[in-house]
Amino acid sequence: MIWFYGLSLLIIAIDQITKWLVTVLMDVGEQVPVVDSFLYLTSHRNEGAAWGILQGQMTFFYIITVIIVAFLIYYLHTQGKENKATGVALALLLAGAIGNFIDRLFRKEVVDFVDMYIGSYNYPIFNVADASLTIGVILFLIATLMEEKKQKEAKSS
Repeated sequence: MIWFYGLSLLIIAIDQITKWLVTVLMDVGEQVPVVDSFLYLTSHRNEGAAWGILQGQMTFFYIITVIIVAFLIYYLHTQGKENKATGVALALLLAGAIGNFIDRLFRKEVVDFVDMYIGSYNYPIFNVADASLTIGVILFLIATLMEEKKQKEAKSS
């Protein structure tokens, strides 16, 4: 159980260190190519949620994040013990929520910097916390589907 929190802390640390490096070493709007026409480091700030929605709604984000973090911790304690994949997914979700919460609390904006182009489509700029949230959601869905399949198979036996 404790290693789930260790995973969350590791991801939060990586998230905050990378954001700090971007704020110290890059000007807002500055772009550094990593893989031409595909991956760039672009210093960007976001006062909203994913894809820039709900700009400037900090009080809403504070309240909803505290509720979500409490729910994730509770669910990690009740479900993480029984299913490791669910525990990892919840740890990733917890890390992502806390990583962006730290930004909103201390910077009043979220630092984004991973800028990807898929063909001519410029995917919205994101950060380590966002990636952790996305991977956590996908893993949670997979773990849930696998658990449901296992339960159905157990009932039919």
